[in-house]
Amino acid sequence: MLALPKGLVDPGEKPEQTAVREVQEETGIIASVLGKLTDIKYVYIRSWGDRQRVFKIVSFFLLRYRSGRIDDVSPAMRVEVRRALWLPLEQAPAELAYGGERQVVRKAQEYLKSHPEV
Repeated sequence: MLALPKGLVDPGEKPEQTAVREVQEETGIIASVLGKLTDIKYVYIRSWGDRQRVFKIVSFFLLRYRSGRIDDVSPAMRVEVRRALWLPLEQAPAELAYGGERQVVRKAQEYLKSHPEV
């Protein structure tokens, strides 16, 4: 199952900082923020413990590669990430597991078309 990097905002951290940190932790890539793409809101039922419904908002940002090697992640991160890989942007909507993330990729494509300088 392919999914975009994401995670919880640490105390004192801004969402943009979380995005950069999570990408580095989950992919090995150091990047900088170009802009915010969107927020995805959804509800899921915990598969552990109390099985409560959880409302979640995930903010997605478009990032620019700065350095690093894809899939250079810590052994501890392998619990969350089996493999990180580059995927052509045009191919991503067909490969990503979640509909909301496919929408994020479409927003990235729109952003890049309207910002050719990027």
